[in-house]
Amino acid sequence: QVQLVESGGGLVQPGGSLRLSCAASGSIFSRSVMRWYRQRPENQREWVAVITSGGSTNYIDSVKGRFTISRDDARNTVYLQMNGLKPEDTAVYYCYMNWRSQAYWGQGTQVTVSS
Repeated sequence: QVQLVESGGGLVQPGGSLRLSCAASGSIFSRSVMRWYRQRPENQREWVAVITSGGSTNYIDSVKGRFTISRDDARNTVYLQMNGLKPEDTAVYYCYMNWRSQAYWGQGTQVTVSS
């Protein structure tokens, strides 16, 4: 059984930065593709960023150049560094893993960008 626990959310002013963390239990983390999703108020959950086991990354267009996904396999942790935050980045952020057709979600962490 895999558990994902996010942390690092909070209230930040526009233009500010936050770093989200997602700690995973289990021994499969280093072999797993890890993703961040977010769910903005009154919107569907959307994919934000992905990192493969080899370290390749990709992002939704709206966060390219501002967000960076990374991983530390020794700590079983994936990160999302968010810079230049905008009010439209306000959302609950979730990390996600799919392993052998089983989907695992964290509980989410709230990010609020407001002055």
